[in-house]
Parts: sequence; structure tokens; C-alpha cells
Amino acid sequence: MAKMNIIQAVNDALHLAMKSDDNVVVLGEDVGKFGGVFRATVGLQAEFGEDRVIDTPLAEAGIIGAAIGMALYGVKAVAEIQFSDFIFPAYDQIVNELAKYRYRSGGEYPCPMVIRTPVGGGIRGGHYHSQSPESLFVHHAGLVVVAPSNPYDAKGLLLAAIDSPDPVMVLEPKRIYRGPDHGKNWGSHPKGEVPEAHFTVPIGKAAIARELTGEGTPVTIITYGAMVHTCGKAAEEAAKEGIDVELVDLRSLQPYDLDAIVASASKTGRVVIANEAPRMCGYAAEMSAVVTEHCFDWLEAPVTRVTGYDTPFPYTLEFAYLPDTGRVLKALRDVATYA
Repeated sequence: MAKMNIIQAVNDALHLAMKSDDNVVVLGEDVGKFGGVFRATVGLQAEFGEDRVIDTPLAEAGIIGAAIGMALYGVKAVAEIQFSDFIFPAYDQIVNELAKYRYRSGGEYPCPMVIRTPVGGGIRGGHYHSQSPESLFVHHAGLVVVAPSNPYDAKGLLLAAIDSPDPVMVLEPKRIYRGPDHGKNWGSHPKGEVPEAHFTVPIGKAAIARELTGEGTPVTIITYGAMVHTCGKAAEEAAKEGIDVELVDLRSLQPYDLDAIVASASKTGRVVIANEAPRMCGYAAEMSAVVTEHCFDWLEAPVTRVTGYDTPFPYTLEFAYLPDTGRVLKALRDVATYA
């Protein structure tokens, strides 16, 4: 085992995949000589050459279009979009071409490739570097979407994505890329133990990041990405008030782990769902509907969402926009005391 942060885990996964399979290539803006804006691809071009670690023009539609072409010819492309906010010029390529190739070809062209992109706030990037667009992609059949919350899952999910026969989007929470999150009351996460060998985390399988203790009013939190740590800190505070939290880290947004969601929600009867994205039509809204449809008979309180606001992501008010432990703790209190 080695101590890694998420950036190091991603780099290690790419290194292992490229070393074991000559068909794996990496492409994107500044991914080569510079090693990427977050340094996730540092050292790869020096080891594997410019033909396999490709610096592209600043043209997201071109990056994804080229990767799709590679995939159709048997090359496993791992495309990096520098910030998820920049992905929209490639949206048509992703949802109308990539997501539909298997269906439109009757299964003849599955088009397996990977798109990596940093998501979320916490770096004072303002509204062009801080968005969370996951719900815009899980809506489209044919795409797999995963969101790691820690170094172990970042490596394991990325390797699973590279091995997958389907197109996979890996949404990486940038504010915890390098370990501790020093933002205002968002929780923190240090480096984690990560195997140095090749391993995979199963896509579509959630993790229980915090188990019930049996002491206090039980509540489920369902979340993913950086919010796992915000919610974990809120759960620690809630325990002091007699609220016993089970924390479900989804890890995979499409497909999601329905069994884990139902098992937790039916056990506690009280559910909080959290994400950074805006409230309107966000991923938390879908999870709320899932819990209500499948667990209605067990619910003791309305399903409660803690989300970003329905505004553009602000720069100076970033701390106010992002859900923090205080907002999660209030939601936990509300559902725990509902009668």
C-alpha cells in the first residue's frame, strides 16, 4: 500500500493502464509536457511518448470527437476535459454520438472510451471553473458516470472505467484533489492507503462511508464526491446530538446502487440527500424520487435535499453557495425531529 492523494491515484492508474496496454492513449489540453493543469498526467508523456500522450488544441468538441474515432478503431482513449465547465462545446458529441453508438449500431460499435474531468467548487474559480454538471449526463442512456470521493476509489474506478466496454465519464472532485480540504466548514480528507498494483472498484456499487452505531435516531445521508466529507463531518456533529447517521457514498451515479439505497433508507426511515449542484433538476432530485418510490412505506419524514443554489456559481460568495456542514447538520436535525 502507498499513501496517495486523488491526483496521485489518478496518475498511478493511468500509468498502470498505459504500461499494461499499448492501446491506451491519453489526450487533452496541456496533458503532455505540462502534465495537466492539476498535474494528473505529469510524467506520462516522458515515459510513453507524444503519440500516446497527446497535447490537443483548445477545442473540446475536437478532443471528444477524436477520442470517439479512436474508440471505434479499437484504441482506448482517455480524454481529459480541463474543467467540467468547458465540456459543453463537446456536449453534442457526448450525448448524441458517444452515448448512442452501441444502440444505433445494434451493438456492433460499443465505442468504449473514458472522459476525465474535474468538477465542483472550492478553488475560488468562479462560475466558469466550479460547476457540477453530472445530471446533464446521467439523463442520457448509454453513458456510465462515476464520481469518486477518495484516492482508493479514484484509482479503482478509473481503472474500471478503462477496462469497461462502455463509455465512462469520471467526475473528479477538484477541491479534495490534493488531500485536506481547507475550505470553510466543508470537511476534510487526508491522503489514503491505495494499492500500488492494478485493482478495480466495481461500477454501480455504492460504499457505506459511515455505519450506524445503534445509538440515537437513525438517518441516512446519500451523497457522492467531495460532499461525502462534508456530510461525514456533519454526521460527527450530529452524533453529539443523538442523531445516528449512515452515510452512503454512491461512487457510481449511472448506474446507481439501488439495493444499497433501499437497504439504508428502509432501515432508517429518514433520508437526507446532498450534492453541490443547483437544486432544480439536480441529481439529488432524482435520488429523492428513487427513495420515495421504493421506500415510501418505511419513511418517517419527508426526504430532504441539501444542494447548491439555483444561481450561477459565484466567486466572492463561494463559501455561501457550497453546502457546508452547517446546512447538512440542519437537515439532519429537521428529519430526525420530524413528527
